[in-house]
Amino acid sequence: MYQYRQILVRMRQGDSDRDIARSKTMGRKKIAQVRETAIERGWLRTDFVLPDDTVLAAVLARKETLSPKCISTLEPWRDQITKWHAARIRGKTIHATLVRNHGYTGSYSSVHRFLCQLIRLDTPDVPLRLTFKPAEACQVDFGAGPLITDVHTGEIFKTWFFVLTLCWSRHQYAEFVRDQSIATWLGCHRRAFEWFGGTVSRIIIDNAKCAITKACVHEPTVQRAYAECAEGYGFKLDPCPPRDPQKKGIVESGVKYIKHSFLPLREFRDLADANRQLHAWIMDEAGNRVHGTTREVPLNRYAEVEKGLLKALPDAPPEPAVWAKVKVHGDTHVQFDWNYYSVPFRLVGLELWLKATGSMVTLYQEHEAVATHVRATGKGHRCSVTDHLPPEAQAWQMQSTKWCLRRAKEIGPSCYAVVHAMFADRVLIRMRAVQGVLRLKQKYGAIRLEAACSRANHYGTPGYKVIKTILEKGLDQQALLAGFDALAATYTEGGRFCRNSPTIQ
Repeated sequence: MYQYRQILVRMRQGDSDRDIARSKTMGRKKIAQVRETAIERGWLRTDFVLPDDTVLAAVLARKETLSPKCISTLEPWRDQITKWHAARIRGKTIHATLVRNHGYTGSYSSVHRFLCQLIRLDTPDVPLRLTFKPAEACQVDFGAGPLITDVHTGEIFKTWFFVLTLCWSRHQYAEFVRDQSIATWLGCHRRAFEWFGGTVSRIIIDNAKCAITKACVHEPTVQRAYAECAEGYGFKLDPCPPRDPQKKGIVESGVKYIKHSFLPLREFRDLADANRQLHAWIMDEAGNRVHGTTREVPLNRYAEVEKGLLKALPDAPPEPAVWAKVKVHGDTHVQFDWNYYSVPFRLVGLELWLKATGSMVTLYQEHEAVATHVRATGKGHRCSVTDHLPPEAQAWQMQSTKWCLRRAKEIGPSCYAVVHAMFADRVLIRMRAVQGVLRLKQKYGAIRLEAACSRANHYGTPGYKVIKTILEKGLDQQALLAGFDALAATYTEGGRFCRNSPTIQ
């Protein structure tokens, strides 16, 4: 409308169509049409006030009509192309499919123009830019760090960097770590809060497994250890919807800023050196730049306004702990972090909650603590408590060789002699047999067991089966055979039925 108005002004000043066309504002044919309309409506009279833009638009705006020759050759496949366009299929792929499957003979340009019409008809996806008050919220994320070679050990390891950015001031905390475990996640939060000297009311996070165990738009499930951390520091969690990182675009930009401005052309001796350089860069360069969005210096905004509004840290910060669901194995142990911890034998086969701090491991059945251990370091260690075993297993562990000899001596000298003789076996470890002999006291009493052992010793047959048979048949109550020694001597000296050998001359 501005061009139309300028042309009408020049016409009222007496300029010809040729002079107006030289300005390349409009062609002579179109200018002639405008002059004809202006003359009909009296707009060229100097005493007539030009109408406003609304009237000019109603009269002079072109009414676009589609003639039969402007109908696209793709109209027969409009519905199908619309579905493909909604599914984000590329134009080249759509053209190739039409040619291959539908015998289309038109060019790709026709497909491109048709898709442009569909794009103009689409409802634009307009994002809502979030605004925050000082100390209201922060955003947290991980980024992929460099490979670091430790100059002391020669180890090459992969790293990530943790970033926590205050949404209002854009001041940030960052730290290089070696993993994204729950313990690392909680430790980074604690050091970040100590770096800022306080906490915010809300933390916007992604759906990392160390924070969210089940991602969901409406009701996500928070990692139990992270929930305890939030409760201890007094902040609330605000997980982003799945596959929607724009909801935490502030920290996403912070991650990119570290990748592109800090990491290139730097060398690190080890992880500690990388963190020293990163913290110095945040305080010297990143914190003192003019931020592209706020147009202010992040460190100044933080120091002058936001720092004083942060929530105070608790007097006793919550101890970082890891929670995990574990199953009790048949040996009364559970496995956590490649180590094994015992629980009472009655819980075999059940699922328990395990809470691991830096120094202790506690196991819970629902809300009741059932076992506590000092946390093992390294891998493959077994932390066992004797009281967690069944009574039979406890008895087995307690009944050592010395214990058996001591119990046998209490029963009597014959029992002691039997046990001593059984332990003297050069081939077998006869611990179970000895324990079996000692357990016979519970059924038959110490007096009968001592008599049975005396009988077994007399006949030279100390053993569990012999003593048990003697007790079952009541032979311990019978007198020993008086002629046993003479009879044994007869067989030993040469045999009862053996004739004397003739004398050889």
